[in-house]
This record gives sequence, C-alpha cells and structure tokens, in this order.
Amino acid sequence: MRIDFLTLFPEMFNGILHSSILKKAQEKKAVEFQVINFRDYSSNKHQNVDDYPYGGGAGMVLTPQPIFDAVEDLRTSSSTPPKVVLVCPQGERFNQKKAEQLAKEEHLLFVCGHYEGYDERIREHLVTDEISIGDFVLTGGELASMVIADSVVRLLPGVLGNEDSPVLDSYSSGLLEHPHYTRPADFRGYKVPDVLLSGNHKKIAEWREEESLKRTYQRRPDLLENYLLNEKQKELLKKWRNEN
Repeated sequence: MRIDFLTLFPEMFNGILHSSILKKAQEKKAVEFQVINFRDYSSNKHQNVDDYPYGGGAGMVLTPQPIFDAVEDLRTSSSTPPKVVLVCPQGERFNQKKAEQLAKEEHLLFVCGHYEGYDERIREHLVTDEISIGDFVLTGGELASMVIADSVVRLLPGVLGNEDSPVLDSYSSGLLEHPHYTRPADFRGYKVPDVLLSGNHKKIAEWREEESLKRTYQRRPDLLENYLLNEKQKELLKKWRNEN
C-alpha cells in the first residue's frame, strides 16, 4: 500500500511514521509513506495557501489551487488512482468497518487542512471520501489522518506478528474484545480466571465468547442492535437483563 499525506506541517508525522507498527510495516515493505507540503505547489509568489472567505466571517479558508495541483501530480505518479480522503468534522464517522475497507486499497491520499476550512470545490470535485474520527474539532487534519492510517496499516497482511490479532480486535467481530490476562496467575490476590489455566481450549473459547458479549452489553449495548445473536447469546442476554 502507498499512503500520501498532504499537509502544511510535515514535521508532525516524524514520530508516528518512524515508530512501532508503522515503522515495522515499512521495513516489511507492506506500506510506503510520503509526506508532502502542499505549500510547495502554491502558484502564489508568497506561497500563500489560504485567503479570506467570500461573504465575510472568521478565519481563513484553504484555496483550491495548491491542493488540486498536488493531488493531480500525485495521481500521475501512481499506477492506481488513489482514494482521496478529506479528514474533517463533517465526514463519515470512522469505524473498524471503514478501516477494513480502506485496507483493501492500494493507494490512499489524505488531505490535511488547517485554518477555518476548505474551499468547497476541493470537497466537491477532488475528494472521494470524507472521514471524521469523532464529534469534535481538531486544529488540523494531521492527527486524524495519523489515527486512520495506523488503524488501516495494522490490518495489512504480514504487519502484525499474529495474523489472528486484527480478526479478534474489538469491533472486528461486531462485539468488544474479551478480557486478557498474563503471568503471574495470582497478583496481589487478584487471580486469573480458572478456565484460562485449565488447558481446555473449548471451554476457554466459550468463556471468551461469553465475556465478549457481556462486555459489549455492559459498555456498548448499542452495538447489539444490529448484531446477529445465536440462541445461546440470546439466553445470556435475557439472563443478564433479568438480573438487572
């Protein structure tokens, strides 16, 4: 996969792209990152990339020319048309399903804005997807694009050491993930559930499935509204609701 970031602050990406899983993903040739300062594409002699909004109002608006030229230039250097992602508070809410969809793409291009907003023509005629990571506003799109990229890259084949890890993550199955434990079995009197020490893999799998359902019911019951429950799960939910 190739991922490009169009930004006015390329230095913000130094830490995350050269650390942890994203660094390992590059070393394994699973992904290639490119960070581009779209100010370099400005045709203005002062390299301005923003201007006052028509009709008045607070703040500055990013002009279309630098971003259009940057995206068009990057398209010509790609064998596959990129999915152009505008990160903004008005976009589609990002979730695990969207991450899984993006992980199937060959080329992602994130447009990271700053200031008051974008010229609407960027949104209408250039981008393919608008994504928001939550109902709040950040100073710019850089942090949001990093969050999305991290979520996507870890799903690429060979990136994580255990191929089952992304499959069992919270939200991947539709439920929150079950609790995890490691050594020691007894820490300050807090003990690991006996079933996990039993060596009975069938019982462990059943325990994990039940705990996953229980955690979802307790913390994110909204996720169960569209989840297809089996008969055993229906009985467990009925039991917990009666207990409450």
